[in-house]
Amino acid sequence: MSLAIAHLGPPGTYTEEAALAYAKWLTATQDVTVTLCPYSSNAQTLRSTAAGETQIAVAPVENSVEGSVAVTLDTLWQLDQLQIQQALVLPIVHALISTASNLTQLKAIYSHPQAFGQCQRWLEQFLPQVQLIPSNSNTEALVHLKDNPTLGAIASQQAAQLYQLPVLACPINDYADNCTRFWVVRLRNDSADQPELLTNGTYTSLAFSVPANVPGALVKPLQIFADRQINLSRIESRPSKRSLGDYIFFVDLESPLGSTAVQSVLAEIGPHTEILKVLGSYPILAI
Repeated sequence: MSLAIAHLGPPGTYTEEAALAYAKWLTATQDVTVTLCPYSSNAQTLRSTAAGETQIAVAPVENSVEGSVAVTLDTLWQLDQLQIQQALVLPIVHALISTASNLTQLKAIYSHPQAFGQCQRWLEQFLPQVQLIPSNSNTEALVHLKDNPTLGAIASQQAAQLYQLPVLACPINDYADNCTRFWVVRLRNDSADQPELLTNGTYTSLAFSVPANVPGALVKPLQIFADRQINLSRIESRPSKRSLGDYIFFVDLESPLGSTAVQSVLAEIGPHTEILKVLGSYPILAI
């Protein structure tokens, strides 16, 4: 069986690194061949799998420093046909890449906004006057660095090797234990070559909206989790985009979907939600 895996490109991004690690694990455990397919945004990555252009998408969902990746959460809420199959945790080590001979030559640095946030204190200390220019990915600007020593980019050491560019400083991330969690998603499909929604994963992710913005609207569904002794490892709100003050809540449970406790929660929580979606039940793979 051949699988196409979508990820944020161009080559050398951290998402590609996560996709490569997942592909290696996949080919070692199953009789499959894998092709990696880069896309210009995380939303396009997920939509390619929803449209059937690719069979799997790998997208970042949360960084230990900068928090959640909003576009991944928003897009998954919109695409009912996708389900989470696996979570990947990737250590993130940022490098400053440039052909400059020293930091004083730099006038502008390109990178993804998440990377700027993860290196904020280092940049303020060593490059306070340099212009920070956001890009769609960490590697998007690397092709422009060779002929201009006044430019730099924040990406991985592997990306520097791939584009044959020197590393000016590394590591530059503010926290040594910086890591990003990625979700591996695929179609919620009953066809023979795709597995059913996992019920025995370590974690289960749900998303729901509440019927009205009134006192106790969120407490009531959360109390059901507490009554069933289910630990919530994460809860986050995102605007529903319908009106100001109207939110969608994303919740990660430390329990498999097939457990009696989670099944009881799903049965009880319905009357207290407007829309309830099971995004997936999945194991976590450290890479």
